[in-house]
Amino acid sequence: MELRRPRRQTLIATDLDRTMIYSRNAFSANSDVPTVCVEHLEGAPLSFMTTAAALRMQSLTEPAAVIPTTTRTIKQFARIQLPGAPWRYAITSNGGNILVDGVPDLRWRIDIDAKVRAGGATLSEVTAELRTRIDDSWVTKFREADDLFCYLVVRPKEVPDGFLAEWDAWCRVRGWSASQQGRKIYSMPDVVCKSHAVAEVRRRLLESGELDAEARTFAAGDGALDAEMLRAADYAIRPRHGELEHLNWTHPNLTITRATGILAGEEIINWFIKGSPQSAA
Repeated sequence: MELRRPRRQTLIATDLDRTMIYSRNAFSANSDVPTVCVEHLEGAPLSFMTTAAALRMQSLTEPAAVIPTTTRTIKQFARIQLPGAPWRYAITSNGGNILVDGVPDLRWRIDIDAKVRAGGATLSEVTAELRTRIDDSWVTKFREADDLFCYLVVRPKEVPDGFLAEWDAWCRVRGWSASQQGRKIYSMPDVVCKSHAVAEVRRRLLESGELDAEARTFAAGDGALDAEMLRAADYAIRPRHGELEHLNWTHPNLTITRATGILAGEEIINWFIKGSPQSAA
């Protein structure tokens, strides 16, 4: 007889890069803290958590339904060995893909593709226009992600003044938006949104009985692409760094960490474990 999964009282949707996991460059001033590598690229260590955060995250998956929620592509997400895996659900591609036991859900993706087509410009139209506005003097890479959106890798100090605002204005009247996170400038369809995917996973968990009907949703993220997910959660937290910090973004349900860099990731996990909306700000 198959054992029924325990009904969880909490759903946790968490961004990964610069929220849970950190490159060496994103450590901030905390270079001496003990860490564990959670991602390699071509054999080289790439992303890290503090050792304490990794241990605590593993324990978090028992009482809570933890949903990694990232703008990374499916392939990029697969590189991460996040404590607590394997995941029943994970959200990649900024909500464009939902993975169920590691496999992309085709019904969700077909629905997303249809909404993108109905919502405005196509990816090919956006990329064609974007290419007319950039050059190699400040753009190092141009990438399309899972046939859903595109992003630039740039030299931040060399991005022309006004570029992001002008490009975002062009996008917004066509059902897209633009935002910058560190060295990356994303162009994203409005319907490709983490909060929509989190709501769908919550619906499925409730339907299957894996999540209690009164369960609260907690969320964490550091970038503009996380803002709607944070706003939609019962309780949300962001680190004291990143795009949302730069924008001074806040909301009534929001906690802001005391720490910056990789120690903020550890603080976020401790906040999840505590399961309390008490502010760390």
